[in-house]
Amino acid sequence: MAETMQDILNPGAHPSDPDFPDAPTDWTRASAEATAKAEGIELTDDHWAVIRALQHFFRGDEAPSVRSMHDALDERFHAQGGIKHLYEIFPGGPIAQGCRLAGLEPPPGAVDPSFGSVQ
Repeated sequence: MAETMQDILNPGAHPSDPDFPDAPTDWTRASAEATAKAEGIELTDDHWAVIRALQHFFRGDEAPSVRSMHDALDERFHAQGGIKHLYEIFPGGPIAQGCRLAGLEPPPGAVDPSFGSVQ
């Protein structure tokens, strides 16, 4: 049952997992873990940080472009090795594979090999 007017006007706006405040309403850690297992990935803290970042990028009305996401991820994870490190932990591409694990639709071009995605 909704507790506040905000709950009534904006159902599903409050995340079910407080560690992932920008997650899609139908996304769960379990769904990410199942997808990762199917893709041969064991999720680490680094993976979860990227998932959280991707969900944050998508929280607005418009999906970000592949280029803006690539640049933002490279900057956000610069201390860990930037985009090169992200391709090491996401062999299917940090945007394409990362979006799948984050419960998001990858932006157009994210699965195009000419843009640097491998899957």
